[in-house]
Amino acid sequence: MKPRPFKPSLSLLSLCLLLNACASPTLRPDSGIQPPAAWQSPYTAGIAQDNRQWWTRFGSPQLAGLIEQARLGSYDLAAAMARVRQAQSDTVIAGGSQLPEVKAGLTANRQKLLRGDGYSQLDADSNNDAVDYFSANLSASYEIDFWGGQRAGRDSAAFSLQASEFDQATVELTLLSGVANTYAQTLSLQEQSRIAELNLANAQSVLRLVQTRFDSGSATALELAQQKSLVAAQQRQLPLVQQQATDARISLAALLGRPMQQLALRQERFDQLTWPVIDAGVPSQLLSRRPDIARAEAQLAAAQADVTVARAAMLPTVTLTAEIGSGADHAHDILRSPFYNLTAGLLAPVFNNGRLGAQRDKATARQEELLESYRGAIINGFADVEKALNGIRGLDQQRQWQSEELSQAQTAFDIAQSRYQAGAEDLLTVLETQRTLYAAQDLNVQLRLSRMQASIALYKALGGGWQGL
Repeated sequence: MKPRPFKPSLSLLSLCLLLNACASPTLRPDSGIQPPAAWQSPYTAGIAQDNRQWWTRFGSPQLAGLIEQARLGSYDLAAAMARVRQAQSDTVIAGGSQLPEVKAGLTANRQKLLRGDGYSQLDADSNNDAVDYFSANLSASYEIDFWGGQRAGRDSAAFSLQASEFDQATVELTLLSGVANTYAQTLSLQEQSRIAELNLANAQSVLRLVQTRFDSGSATALELAQQKSLVAAQQRQLPLVQQQATDARISLAALLGRPMQQLALRQERFDQLTWPVIDAGVPSQLLSRRPDIARAEAQLAAAQADVTVARAAMLPTVTLTAEIGSGADHAHDILRSPFYNLTAGLLAPVFNNGRLGAQRDKATARQEELLESYRGAIINGFADVEKALNGIRGLDQQRQWQSEELSQAQTAFDIAQSRYQAGAEDLLTVLETQRTLYAAQDLNVQLRLSRMQASIALYKALGGGWQGL
């Protein structure tokens, strides 16, 4: 009898692959949020620049070096990179169902009767107590993706991979801004420590003057006690600031992924750091500039594909299987009895106690959750930029008046000290001008640090020059 042609089965398999390839891709989600036309906080627009290395604009080669060390040594960043590799493997796993699965097998079997005459289920019997059998086969199976579930699973894995890559970029941006913030804080605390030392030396100089006047009878014991109290207060403040500076160095070393003992910093003055004028662009640009917003969008797209997967699981599936093989009683005859086998199977869920429906509902609720998270990420992104711009504007105004405050405080202290030395002013005035000067000097450093951190926050809020996929 002439064997039936194999062509119709191949044509059916080709048609199934074609239908699968032509399935509609998952659409990217829409947040439904209309960005404002401009930022609420007024700012001076800077020249549009590539901000991928934004930390170099603060004028500190040492900061640039610390950034590179953090990229290499951070364990948080290394963990995020490992998560990306996991997601890459998931895409390969999910994409495996898009093409037929091919398997090859080779079997050698011996059946031996140990005693007795044997029975009907055995090939061996008392006349032939040992039976050998050898077989080889090659099989291919393919599940027709009528409902797009397999393609949606692949899309979900691809979007999850993108989300992992965006998450890595978010971790890196957070890490680098943390390094910049902590380094600026370290330098500011070193500067505050230097100011505290200068003020302590100045208070001790005034104390010597008061002691001289007390010894000569022109100063009272109250005045001497007041100045000694001020000196003690300055001495107490100095180790506090030094402790905070050391804590900042410890935090900086941790960001670099190393113990504090291995952190080597060259001497750099805090006033050597400068902040650039930053172009904030328009709010609509933020949607493509921040990796955390892109991550939320990719997670939402993956959840949308998961809904399709859950719905497809509730529908019938068709599987095609083709097998070609051969068998023999002797190994050298294994290819002399070839055969083929074609199978088509239909499998449909009938009763599962609501499990498949619950999985669909769960996937739908997950999609709704991530849609709200995506919207929240956009709104929080707008808020981050607005806060940074508002902080820059407010700090610039404060620093303008604080510079005048510091200048007048220095002048007042110099005059009070000279008049007290000449006997034309009481010590109370000198003490008050000392406290005012120290507070103004300390506030000047704090405002400068806040202004530096506001610029870093703006770079971070704008995505730090991140480039999307």
